[in-house]
Amino acid sequence: MSDLPFTLDQLRILKAIAAEGSFKRAADSLYVSQPAVSLQVQNLERQLDVPLFDRGGRRAQLTEAGHLLLNYGEKILTLCQETCRALEDLQNLQGGTLIIGASQTTGTYLLPRMIGLFRQKYPDVAVQLHVHSTRRTSWSVANGQIDLAIIGGEVPPELQDSLDIIPYAEDELALILPPSHPLARLTVIQKEDLYRLQFIALDSQSTIRKVIDQVLARWGIEARRLKIEMELNSIEAIKTAVQSGLGAAFLSLSAIEKELQMGILHRAPIEGMEVRRMLSVIINPNRYRSKAADAFCKEILPQFTSLPVNFDKRDKAFVPEVVAEADGEG
Repeated sequence: MSDLPFTLDQLRILKAIAAEGSFKRAADSLYVSQPAVSLQVQNLERQLDVPLFDRGGRRAQLTEAGHLLLNYGEKILTLCQETCRALEDLQNLQGGTLIIGASQTTGTYLLPRMIGLFRQKYPDVAVQLHVHSTRRTSWSVANGQIDLAIIGGEVPPELQDSLDIIPYAEDELALILPPSHPLARLTVIQKEDLYRLQFIALDSQSTIRKVIDQVLARWGIEARRLKIEMELNSIEAIKTAVQSGLGAAFLSLSAIEKELQMGILHRAPIEGMEVRRMLSVIINPNRYRSKAADAFCKEILPQFTSLPVNFDKRDKAFVPEVVAEADGEG
């Protein structure tokens, strides 16, 4: 068998150039010189006897051969990382890395508490948290770049057969008002009152926004009639806007616990109506699951839910009905 025409270092360089868009930025990200990067690419092209980059433009553009090599190279590098982590597991949680994914709300307000508890028990395990859209997070789990994730939206249809999707916990989305708002004096508000409020919301493609629209529709509320006065791209910005008296909003209870305790936001119950969504844990059953990931699933996740969920596929637990699903951030 002949020697391979590329090395792992060359694959790392190719991946860095593709991600950064230039040889210089790739060199900076890898802490090597630009001439060293250029030389490695030249050697790689000579060994493969194909050009990997179109050098006419300002940005380093991959050729068809470059894209093909990058696609397989990323799989090779991921498998190498998985191998190293499996070997690290031999040390019985005395090292290694746990990589967790999450969509916006869970990644900002729920996962940090979980990770803090995990680090208390396993201080030698490094933990990385990647917060992205549900779609991007799902693909990262499928590709083996993330060990497990907690999401609030629907896994892309093309991945649903290849991932374990485990309903995990219900997340209530509360209607919040400034404490000075006239409706804040009421014990409960009526569904019709929603049409009189000015709303501050996330982007229309966000998970929470879609879930709200779906649930409101089930209760006979026409989402298109709600007055969306402002769209913001962060939950913290929405909280600040509501505190400033600019409008009302629906937000996860996990995101507003502190503000409710301090009395700077008012939660307004709606008579006869609840807005809830199901959070799910997603795992790739075909990838190696490290001892760290296994410990997180079995020791940490059960402490943050009242649902009887077992994360061992060999011992299926009760799976509750999914309340609501949607694409996007959240």
